[in-house]
Amino acid sequence: MATDTTILIVEDEPAIVELVSFSLRAAGWNTFAVNTTAEAWEYLQRRTPQLILLDWMLPDQSGLRLLSKIRSDRQFNEIPVIMLTAKSMEEDKIAGLDHGADDYVTKPFSPRELTARIKALLRRKSPEHAQTALTAGSVVLDPVSCTVKIEDNKVDIGHAEYKLLKFFMAHPERVFSRSQLLDKVWGDHVVIEERTVDVHVLRLRKVLKNAESLIKTVRSVGYMLSEK
Repeated sequence: MATDTTILIVEDEPAIVELVSFSLRAAGWNTFAVNTTAEAWEYLQRRTPQLILLDWMLPDQSGLRLLSKIRSDRQFNEIPVIMLTAKSMEEDKIAGLDHGADDYVTKPFSPRELTARIKALLRRKSPEHAQTALTAGSVVLDPVSCTVKIEDNKVDIGHAEYKLLKFFMAHPERVFSRSQLLDKVWGDHVVIEERTVDVHVLRLRKVLKNAESLIKTVRSVGYMLSEK
C-alpha cells in the first residue's frame, strides 16, 4: 500500500531538488517539486500536501511572501511549512518564523537532520502522517509497512479504510463530522458525498471484527475512535 504523505518542495536549484527528493523518498514520503511560488500556488489549488519545504529566494517572488499567503488562507493555513534557505542570519530566521514557518533549516544542510525535523513536525502537527506505530486496544497500525494487525494477526484492509483507521487512531477520543473526515482523510479537493463516509466506516468495522466497537457513532455529529 503506497504512502499517503506528500511533501511539496518549492526550490529552484536542481541539485538541491534532487538531493531533497531522494532523501525524502528514501524516508518513505512522496515528493513533488516546483521551481517558483506561482507553480506552488497552482499546485495547492489541485492538491493539499502534508508539508511544504520552502526556499526563500525564488525566481518570481520571495518564499516569505508565499508563506504569508499560505498562512492568511483559511484552506491552507494549517499546512506545516519548513523554510529551507541559504539566508542564515539571525534576523532572517526570526522573520521566517514570524511569518509562520514551523521550522527553519539553513543551507548547507544535513539530509538526515532535515528528515528528522520533518518527522518531528509531522508527529506534532499531523500525527496521522507520522511514522510511529499507532495502537488502540488490540489494533496496531504500522505506517511504515502500511499494515494493520489485530491481536498480532495481519488483516486485509482497503486503502480508504486504512486511511480512515489511521486518522482515527492518530486522533483518539475526538469526534469528527462527515465533512471533516472527508477533508482530513480524502482531501478537500476531492468531490465525494458525505454519505460515502458511512460506507467506509461500515467496511472498516467489518475489517476490525471483534474490535469494531472502537469506532463509535456519535448521533447527529459523526464518528470517533474511543477505547472507553
